[in-house]
Amino acid sequence: MRIGELSARTGTTPRLLRYYEEQGLITPARSANGYRDYDERLVDRVAQIRGLLGAGLPTRIIRDILPCLDGPRVIHLTGATPEMIATLERERDQMTVRIACLTRNRDAIDGYLNALRARGGGTPAATSPPPAPGSSGA
Repeated sequence: MRIGELSARTGTTPRLLRYYEEQGLITPARSANGYRDYDERLVDRVAQIRGLLGAGLPTRIIRDILPCLDGPRVIHLTGATPEMIATLERERDQMTVRIACLTRNRDAIDGYLNALRARGGGTPAATSPPPAPGSSGA
C-alpha cells in the first residue's frame, strides 16, 4: 500500500510515517518507481509505535524493543540486555508517576464538574456535543 493509505488506516500523517522510517521504526519496501510500498503488517506496527510513544517512550527505546513485539499487545523478549531492562524499568516508573498525576487531574476535573452540576442543576456547556457541520451553533 502507498503512504496515503497507511496514513488513512492508522490516523498517522505521512510526514510522521516518514519520520518513523528515518528513526528505523518502520521499513517500507520500494517499488521500481521509487515509491514506498507499505506491507499490511505495518498497520499494526504503526499502532504499536503510536501506543509506545503515547506511553512516553522515546523512539530510541522503541527501536530497541520493536523486534521483541510479536503482536499489538504481546511482547516476546529474547536476549534483553541488563541495560535495556534497567531503561525499561526507569521508563515504567516514570509512566507510573505520569499516570498518578493524570489520575489526580481527572479526579479534580470530575469534582469540578460535579460541583457545577450540583450548583446549576444542569450539564456544563463544555460537555454538550459540538454543533452539526454547517450549523451556526446557536
